[in-house]
Amino acid sequence: MIGKTFMRYPIRQIAFYVPDVRAAALAHSEAFGSGPYYVAEHIPMVLARHRGQPGVFDHSSAYGQWGDVMVEMVQVHSKEPSVFSDLYPNGGTGFHHIALIVDNLPDAMKQFEAAGFAEGFYGEVAPGAGFAMMDAVEKFGHFIELYEPSPPLLGVYHLVQNAAMNFDGTDPVRDFALI
Repeated sequence: MIGKTFMRYPIRQIAFYVPDVRAAALAHSEAFGSGPYYVAEHIPMVLARHRGQPGVFDHSSAYGQWGDVMVEMVQVHSKEPSVFSDLYPNGGTGFHHIALIVDNLPDAMKQFEAAGFAEGFYGEVAPGAGFAMMDAVEKFGHFIELYEPSPPLLGVYHLVQNAAMNFDGTDPVRDFALI
């Protein structure tokens, strides 16, 4: 059942948990030619739920393009438990999740839960603009992020993809606001 779900939704993003999004974005750009990266600091959340309980998720992200896939660098500022500290409880850093754009977030979450991938996190950056991190750590070693193709989300993807088309390495880390 889950295999058909993966085939239906191609991987749109890979994400890394890092101590400094700007340094990580610059290092990735220099090593692999990815970018440019757009950094959003302290992304506001109107709802954050970790393992079914109310939580806090103060984070910054850098978004860049690497070939056909977006790369996200995530830095967590809050000390509360998160899916990032779940995977790296001793403060390590590294690969954290893949992201899939799904047709219907609640339905996709149910499909993933039925396949044994529990909700690790659910959050909203605006009312109704949610995303989920499904726990696939035991089976795959990472989380799977799910979100719907809203105009603001697709706008970020288009911004990053379009900027990458003529990226020559100049100004590899740039600021922007998600909301």
